[in-house]
Amino acid sequence: MIQFQEKVGEVRRHLQGGDTDLGFRRLVDCVLDTQNKDHYRQLISLTDWKESEERDVEELCSKMIEFLDELKKSNVPVQQKERLLTVHQLNKTYSRGKFCLGDIDLEIRQGDVWGLVGENGNGKTTLLRILARELAYDKGTMNYALPSGKDYDLRSKLVYIPQRTKKWYGTLKDNLKLTAAHYGVRGELNELLVLVYMIRFGLWKYRDFYWRELSSGYKMRFELVRTFLRSPKILLLDEPLANLDVLSQQLILDDLKSLAQSLANPIGIVLSSQQLYEVEKVSDSVLFLKEGKPTHLKQANEDEVVRQTVIELDARVGKEELIALLQDLNPEKLNFNGGIYLLTLASPNAMGEVLKKLVESNVEITYIRDISKSTRRFFS
Repeated sequence: MIQFQEKVGEVRRHLQGGDTDLGFRRLVDCVLDTQNKDHYRQLISLTDWKESEERDVEELCSKMIEFLDELKKSNVPVQQKERLLTVHQLNKTYSRGKFCLGDIDLEIRQGDVWGLVGENGNGKTTLLRILARELAYDKGTMNYALPSGKDYDLRSKLVYIPQRTKKWYGTLKDNLKLTAAHYGVRGELNELLVLVYMIRFGLWKYRDFYWRELSSGYKMRFELVRTFLRSPKILLLDEPLANLDVLSQQLILDDLKSLAQSLANPIGIVLSSQQLYEVEKVSDSVLFLKEGKPTHLKQANEDEVVRQTVIELDARVGKEELIALLQDLNPEKLNFNGGIYLLTLASPNAMGEVLKKLVESNVEITYIRDISKSTRRFFS
């Protein structure tokens, strides 16, 4: 786990480079790590000043660095990456044996982000609901290293957010304060912590909005704030990116990765998504499901990727012509789905050679990507 002083140094580098947006989000993470009410108050005051009018970048960076220098004095201990959940040989069968999920093996530790990918109908939501204890499974074991005793104690630390969230009532801020109070956060800390998490997820300007006034993307942000106010240990997210634009998808994933590695409350996250590349960027491990059968990306890399290059390509060239252009590279397979080519070469790291051949032949390339280390190659 990264040290607090390293996190402070990262924020400083962002600010010195003029990246105030990322720098500010990382600054909030450092504030949350300190668990200090005085720092919460200072952050809220800084945000109120920052958002009250357009600020000069140099002035904004100066104020944030000044605050950062104070945060640097904090003594924030580092927690070990403890195991949270172990799943072994888990199976579930539906519809008289027509669909079977399994065998699933997972180990989730604090700070881990697991990506769960696959086409619709291949078991992603089923697996998440089993992990959330909403569905029973037929075989295998699931062992949680979470609070024991009453089922409520476990469920308070194990949070599942479905793709379609429920309607809530009252203003955003009031609802979040009620949530925090329900989980034991009361008094002044209730107000401070709610405001800090609203700042962290970009909801400061929407604190007095009602459910009907928020877009789907901001409703998901609200759900994330409500979840983090519970201090969860495991967070299960079903298609959290579905209603977000591309930029918002990247921001949310980056936020989740950073918050998973919180020094105050590191958590394990499992998220399903159709946004393969974005999810793979932030995931420590990726589980691909096809017809309920799992493939672990790391295992797949060891077995295949070191021996192959797999390329996704969109170009103005016919299939036969493309095969002729690349014949010297001995392509193993070339599939075409009517829009995108999927090219497999026997040799590893052949992307440069493919590009060279295409450029020399004046082929117009719309899109090209090396997916040798991506679960995208399993979708053909």
